[in-house]
Amino acid sequence: MVSTNNSAHRLKEPKNMRLDKWLWAARFFKTRSNASAAVAGGKVHLNGNRTKPAKSITPGDQLRIRRGHFEFMLTVDKLCSQRRQASEAQNLYTESEASLAQRADIAAQQRTARAQGVRRSGRPDKKGRRQIIRAKKGV
Repeated sequence: MVSTNNSAHRLKEPKNMRLDKWLWAARFFKTRSNASAAVAGGKVHLNGNRTKPAKSITPGDQLRIRRGHFEFMLTVDKLCSQRRQASEAQNLYTESEASLAQRADIAAQQRTARAQGVRRSGRPDKKGRRQIIRAKKGV
C-alpha cells in the first residue's frame, strides 16, 4: 500500500534549514561542499554578520554573497531542501535593485576592459623582453 502522505510531506516547505543546503538548492553553488567552504571562508554574510555553514535560516533573512567580483544582496523568500531547475530556484529569493545595478555595472566594466586590453599569448618576443627589462630597471 502506498501512502499519500509522503508526497505531501515532500512538498511541504520547511520552517528553517541549513544555510549551505539552501545556497546549494538556490543554485548559487554547484555542490554543498562548495557552499560550505564559501560560508566558512567569509564569502557569505547572514543578516550582516559572518556565519557558519550549519546556521539555520528562515524566510525574511538577508544574505550577502560574494562570488568573484560580483556581490549578491538577497532576501530569502522560500526554503526548499531539494535542488530544482534554475527557474524554480530563482523563486526562493528576491535580489535587491541595488545589487542588480551594481552587478550590471561591474559586468559592463569588465566587458570594456576586455575590449581595450591587448591579449598576448605565449612568451614575449625580443622587443617585449627589452620592455620588461627597462620596466624592471626603471628606465
